[in-house]
Amino acid sequence: MSLFRKKTLASLLAQAEEGEKGLKRTLNAGNLIALGIGAIIGAGLFVRTAAAAGQHAGPAVTISFIVAAIGCAFAGLCYAEFASMIPIAGSAYTYAYATMGELIAWIIGWALILEYALGAATVSISWSEYLNILVGKTIPYEWCHSPFESLQDANGVMHHGIMNIPALFILLMLSVLLIKGTQESARVNMIIVIIKVAIVLVFIAIGWGFINSANHTPFFIPEDAKPAILPDGSEYSYSNFFRHGWGGVLTGAGIVFFAFIGFDAVSTTAQEAKNPKKDMPVGILGSLLICTILYILFSYVLTGVAPYTDFVKSGKEASVAYAIQTYMTNYGWLAKLVSFAILLGFSSVILVMLMGQSRVFYTMSCDGLLPKIFSDLHPKFRTPYKSNIVLFVFVGLFAAFVPVNVAGDLTSIGTLFAFVLVCLGIMIMRKTEPTIKRPFKTPMVPLVPILGMLVCTAMIVGLPNETLASALVWMIIGLIIYFGYSKKHSRVGAAAGEILPSASDFEKK
Repeated sequence: MSLFRKKTLASLLAQAEEGEKGLKRTLNAGNLIALGIGAIIGAGLFVRTAAAAGQHAGPAVTISFIVAAIGCAFAGLCYAEFASMIPIAGSAYTYAYATMGELIAWIIGWALILEYALGAATVSISWSEYLNILVGKTIPYEWCHSPFESLQDANGVMHHGIMNIPALFILLMLSVLLIKGTQESARVNMIIVIIKVAIVLVFIAIGWGFINSANHTPFFIPEDAKPAILPDGSEYSYSNFFRHGWGGVLTGAGIVFFAFIGFDAVSTTAQEAKNPKKDMPVGILGSLLICTILYILFSYVLTGVAPYTDFVKSGKEASVAYAIQTYMTNYGWLAKLVSFAILLGFSSVILVMLMGQSRVFYTMSCDGLLPKIFSDLHPKFRTPYKSNIVLFVFVGLFAAFVPVNVAGDLTSIGTLFAFVLVCLGIMIMRKTEPTIKRPFKTPMVPLVPILGMLVCTAMIVGLPNETLASALVWMIIGLIIYFGYSKKHSRVGAAAGEILPSASDFEKK
């Protein structure tokens, strides 16, 4: 059936060897690991650790991180096999095209927009908010908020947002960097990663000397734990099953799971890796492993420095700075460094998300499912510069004029949906292509892919109903575009004689 026509592995491998006509292979294993760390370690390390510890897991949030890492590892192992076997820029979209057909590939490609483009917009808004905090809120409210936001100050004066200029600024700077070149972008990301990881390590090293063993006793929150005090003065009870013991640990794992999201973006750069068969698994799994170790050490120190109940009142960006200023005497400078690390974390996440989205669009355009503009490469830099420009306009409009809460959990649902299909794709490929060479093999198939699908599906089901409804509307829009444009312009369909090739198809050939 034409809706489920597939790309052959032969055509995918031929596309990977485009040479001078395609994307430039400049990334080594170190670059790929840094890209993964750049996408994973954002503000999630600082924000979600405190939130999960204060509200659900207590000191056992370290175990929550281990549980979440195992869940991510299931999907990561599946990504690693695909990325080493099919070194194409499209990531989950390409893997779905080879295993489940064009319609499913389109759906996952459309869903990835929620992860990468919408994710970049959302993080850029947070970047703007945090920049304003670092500069003492000297940026006028009107120029760092959307027109749909307003605030009444202490004097009773209402301020209405006009445009979020800082968010637009960071998107412009990073888009220009991406157009300049992948290697240049990777170098900047490497510098950011080194600085922010160094700050995390400094906090761990210094904070270790301030650990109060009483804060780790008991390690699990007991059912009869004394209630914490909320910002409004009311009590936060831990008697609920999901707020103490193992129930709290598992709920905490669901919260910190999203602090790991981003490693999959490494697979979008497969077509720019020097040795993708060897380096892609190293980049994906290496970044996941390094971040897991950092997360566990960081959470152990943080919950040892301050009682977990403190984070119920200070569970947002200020939580780590609060712990340092309150319990680590004479280390106020470290609190400022942590704040700087959060801003750097936001920057690298935006960079990798924009890169990932442009590479997915590039591959979809090469397949004819999107207009040719998305696959046009710069004559000198060999980057999809037109795609980067279009993305800047789209993401910039969202960041400049839309409130951050509109995005909700849509970024997460796009990611989790991709994880589910990649895990399913591994099982299908093992059946349909059992003899193909696999430089990296996912262990314990089908157990690992099945566990990956179960974990990610459970996360999707646990999202708010409004988010699921919004995602459904997004998918309906995507299907309208597919049947109205993409299906008629598919190069795979043209090659199979199911549709007449267009003039642009001949140009590409």
